[in-house]
Amino acid sequence: MSTSTQSLVSPEVLARYEAVIGLEVHVQLATRTKIFCRCPTSFGDPPNTNVCPVCLGMPGALPVMNKRAVELAIQAALALNCRVNSFSRMARKNYFYPDLPKGYQISQYELPLAEHGWLEIEVDGVTKRIGITRLHLEEDAGKSLHEGFKDSDRYTYVDLNRCGIPLIEIVSEPDMRSSAEAYAYLTKLKQILQYIEVSTCDMEKGHLRCDANVSVRPKGSTKFGTKTEVKNLNSFRFLQMALDYEIARQVAILEAGGTIEQETRLFNPETGQTAGMRSKEFAHDYRYFPEPDLLPLRISQEWLEQLQARMPELPDQKRQRFIEQYGLREYDARVLTMTRPLADYFERVAQASGNPVESAKWVQGELLGALNEAGKEITESPIPPEHLAELVRLIDSGQLTGKLAKEIFPKMFASGEPPSVIMEREGLRQISDPAELERLIDEILAESPKQLEQYRKGKTGVFGYFMGQLMKRTRGQANPQVATEILQKKLGQPT
Repeated sequence: MSTSTQSLVSPEVLARYEAVIGLEVHVQLATRTKIFCRCPTSFGDPPNTNVCPVCLGMPGALPVMNKRAVELAIQAALALNCRVNSFSRMARKNYFYPDLPKGYQISQYELPLAEHGWLEIEVDGVTKRIGITRLHLEEDAGKSLHEGFKDSDRYTYVDLNRCGIPLIEIVSEPDMRSSAEAYAYLTKLKQILQYIEVSTCDMEKGHLRCDANVSVRPKGSTKFGTKTEVKNLNSFRFLQMALDYEIARQVAILEAGGTIEQETRLFNPETGQTAGMRSKEFAHDYRYFPEPDLLPLRISQEWLEQLQARMPELPDQKRQRFIEQYGLREYDARVLTMTRPLADYFERVAQASGNPVESAKWVQGELLGALNEAGKEITESPIPPEHLAELVRLIDSGQLTGKLAKEIFPKMFASGEPPSVIMEREGLRQISDPAELERLIDEILAESPKQLEQYRKGKTGVFGYFMGQLMKRTRGQANPQVATEILQKKLGQPT
């Protein structure tokens, strides 16, 4: 609990209540053009440049549905176990706001694209299924800019580049009971959508936005309390902070004998608190009616099967396959399937090296560590999978020790060269020739009469001294197994 939350209500009082949480998630689809026109969806362009008569709502301009947007929405629905409706219809959602030039938003209402889905989350080792009420298509509105200009104290600026950006809205059932479950749900949702390349889900660019509906009730009660909708949740951490505060705020009101108002609230990241914005609208406030300028969407079984056939392996399926096919531990498989590019990278290393378990160690350990330190993603790795696989093969074949491999790895990361090239150039190949190792060991023993005498008197720990000297002399290139056998024969048994 945060300090601001603790000031509202004690943990003991909070424990007597149960939160009921549902999320509404807006996801920008990964299309090149907008949902009803050919304007680009690129981010960061000068304000009001990616616009045309259609997305500006000019009289006489007619929308045309973007087929690619529909395909991506269907694939998202399939990945989330939704039933895709063969017949759905666009509708007009009427409201007036400066960033909505038409005076209405084209969305879906009573006949959405898909319904009745679910996904599974895991919190504290417990798996839970969260229902998905509906998934529907809609266009985005523009953006009102309330700050950042010299006269922002008097004026609000409007950028209409986002008008008509294709979105899906994914509405969950009120199945979540804590901010941790909400966090896990949004994390899993983002992972799935990125896996199937429906969206980049880049929250900084507005590609993934989340509103939370939250209410509280006494534990054991089945009756829903009055809910509030919390907006402005533009990070996963802010989602948890906002929910924790709002849950505590509602409990404090009820404990004081008050009532919760159904309203929309904004989260302020600086204070960690929510504040009332406006009374919560009801569906009839928007005066929904069928969009007259667009035909209904009809999804044939043949089209649905084609899209299903193009679906990639989902993260849960891939994680289980990695465990069964490559013999990975559950934890390792979970880490390596966090993103699709990481999973693909690991699989290429595993297949090329022939040693999946050792490959997993190098990808998770050295590679991810180096990438994190360099501020790079796996897609930016300077080490191709084939080069890392070669490093694993060199260790397995005895040409490299683990110590030498760790010395070579940073050089691979810095140069992009394969390990064999670095080995040859710097003379880092493992020494496994028994004759060469015996010569070096003889030299070390001759130079260490005191330690040799200690060993022969039973101080067996001195064995490590001799091995250390050998590794120092060979720069870690001595084959430890061969060297150990030779040294044991030379020393014999201590008395």
